[in-house]
Amino acid sequence: MKATLTIKKRTYQVDLSKPLDLSIPMTGDISNVNAWYVDHPRIEPHVEHGFTGNVKQGASTNFNDIWFNPHAHGTHTECYGHITREVYSVNEKLKNYFFLAEVITIAPGKLGDDFVISKHQLSNAMKGAKPNALVVRTLPNTKEKFSKQYSNSNPPYFMEDAMTFLVNSGIDHLLVDLPSVDKERDGGALRCHRTFWNMNGDIRKEATITEFIFVPNEVADGMYLLNLQVAPFVNDASPSRPVLFKITEV
Repeated sequence: MKATLTIKKRTYQVDLSKPLDLSIPMTGDISNVNAWYVDHPRIEPHVEHGFTGNVKQGASTNFNDIWFNPHAHGTHTECYGHITREVYSVNEKLKNYFFLAEVITIAPGKLGDDFVISKHQLSNAMKGAKPNALVVRTLPNTKEKFSKQYSNSNPPYFMEDAMTFLVNSGIDHLLVDLPSVDKERDGGALRCHRTFWNMNGDIRKEATITEFIFVPNEVADGMYLLNLQVAPFVNDASPSRPVLFKITEV
C-alpha cells in the first residue's frame, strides 16, 4: 500500500505496507526490560470465585489481569503531566499521530563516571535537519535492550544544553532507547524533562517524550514518516507503539 504525502510543501512517497516497529513488547515476567526499582510486570489469569481465566485450566476464554508501570516496563510516551502537580493525560495532549522523524545514532560520551549525550553530538548527527520528531539510537545497540535491568545501573542520559538545542531545533517529539532523558539519580531535578517541556515558560503542552524504544540495526539513519500511537489511558504516560515508514522525496 503506497501513498503520496505533501508535508511543508514537499512531496513524499511512502510504502505503508512496510512498517518498522520501534516498540519493545511486554512479556509479563522477569525477562522484561525494567527500571526504577519496581518489580517486573505480570500477566496472569484472573482468579475469582473458583474461576481461573485460562483455557488450559478449563475456562472458556483466556482472561488475564495485567499489572505494569508504563515508565518502568517498556516503550511508553509521556507528556508534561509527568512532572506537574495537576493531572494531565498524554492521551489528551497527543492530538496528531504522523510526523516527519529523523533517526540518528549516537555513542554516548564519557563524563566522569557517567555516559552522556551532548549538544555537540546531536548537532553533528542531525546535520541541520529540523524534523518534528527525533529518534535517537544509542550505541552499543544490542538485543540486551529488550531485557536489561536498568535499576541502579546509571544509564546514559542527555545533557541539559543538549535538550535546549533540541527545543530550539523544533523537536516536538523525542524518542530514545533509554529509560529516561535524565540521570537516574539527580535528586528529583529532572532538568532535561523540564527543559524539553519548557516548564519555566510557555509550556510545550503537545510535546512528548517516548522512552524504551528499540531501533533495529538495519534501520539506517535518515528521514522517515513516524506514526506515534498511545494506548488511551488517562495518565501522564501510556504504553505506545512508534512505527517508522521509509519515505522518498519526489
